[in-house]
Amino acid sequence: MKSRFAPSPTGYLHIGGARTALFAWLWARKNNGQFTLRIEDTDRERSTQASVDAILQGMEWLGLDYDEGPIYQTDRFDRYEEVLSELLQIGKAYYCECSKERLEKLREDKMAAGEKAKYDGCCRDKNLSGGVIRFLNPDDGKVAFRDHVKGDIEIANSELDDLIIARSDGSPTYNLTVVVDDHDMAIDCVVRGDDHINNTPKQINLYTALNWGLPAFAHVPMILGGDGARLSKRHGAVNVMAYRDEGFLPKALLNYIVRLGWSHGDQEVFSLAEMIALFDLDNINKAPASFNQDKLIWLNQSYIKSTEISELIQHLQWHLEGRSIDVNDGPRLEDVVESLRDRSKTLVEMADGCVMFYQDFAAFDEKQARKQFSSKSQPTIEALYSKLSALEVWNAEAVHGAIQGVCEQEGVGFGKVGQPFRLALSGDGKAGSIDVCAELVGKDRTLDRLQMAIDFIKAL
Repeated sequence: MKSRFAPSPTGYLHIGGARTALFAWLWARKNNGQFTLRIEDTDRERSTQASVDAILQGMEWLGLDYDEGPIYQTDRFDRYEEVLSELLQIGKAYYCECSKERLEKLREDKMAAGEKAKYDGCCRDKNLSGGVIRFLNPDDGKVAFRDHVKGDIEIANSELDDLIIARSDGSPTYNLTVVVDDHDMAIDCVVRGDDHINNTPKQINLYTALNWGLPAFAHVPMILGGDGARLSKRHGAVNVMAYRDEGFLPKALLNYIVRLGWSHGDQEVFSLAEMIALFDLDNINKAPASFNQDKLIWLNQSYIKSTEISELIQHLQWHLEGRSIDVNDGPRLEDVVESLRDRSKTLVEMADGCVMFYQDFAAFDEKQARKQFSSKSQPTIEALYSKLSALEVWNAEAVHGAIQGVCEQEGVGFGKVGQPFRLALSGDGKAGSIDVCAELVGKDRTLDRLQMAIDFIKAL
């Protein structure tokens, strides 16, 4: 059993494309079959290597491995020419030299008459030897097929056009190449967006004309933004790699997009193994799915909390490198990640939280410093410095005991010591459990930062 993902390299891998790839990948894996990646790059004007690279990078980041490919359509022009010749020879295709002006007038006249704006077959019997090549669509009968998502579909051949299958320069068009490729690559199930469903009856007639067997079809619905409009840049990131940049885990994103149109009861969180075991094309919803950024963030936070530390660090590393964080200049990264995972919604937040453990800062957040550092808090901070300096064992428990000792000595609540200490330790007041943070920052750095706070107050 074999499925494929066949993007056009005219842009990045977007969320809708990633979901289509995931559905096709899950189908193949569930059926112990093969998954093919095909790059449909016949549009030479719009296709770019940068887009190819973006698609390959996105697939790799998501972990959607393929058994075959990438296969490039531009490497298969000889095969398309062979099929075009066959269709011409068996009378299933013909040359057409109608001008753009004639076709435009034909379209206008038909629309004015309330008819379907389709080609009138003007060149069918002219036996021309040049121009575009059109497929000779049957005039009678109907095309009927069952779609895994849409159900039974039927359309009269009289509604279909003699579609162009090769341009005047001989280059093949999408509707021909996709049929030839899916046949030659023995694709058993074509999973694609439902914006392609109008092409499917035309393609089925091509299969029939060539006496080729048909694959199964599954046309998945589009993804909408929260406002009901088609998902676009104004709804936030749509490029898959932008989600990496924003700190999302690939497994969290896969889990989220699999639920955009597919469900298994009320279950929200799925491991990859569960997705493969439970996925069924027939259970994809016919209606468009709505993208909810808040739900994705919730799911990502859930994955951050539950993912193995080693795997989490693997994905965090990219963000740490972007901040020039040298993890050798500080505590064990595993310990830092463990301390941050419960309060990090994204890897961006986690990476930002790592900074204080590995990099010193030159100044405090000015607004917070004005609030927390004053002549009133100076005795408390100095007392804390003294008690921490005297510690022979440096761990969270000992630090906590020192803070409690200052509270008793100064007759103040924990917050009166903890809040200025948190700012002194982090520089911006954004830190988790203060005693755990101090343990990880280390004794020398902690004391240096407390001294920096004392110096700040003295300079006021």
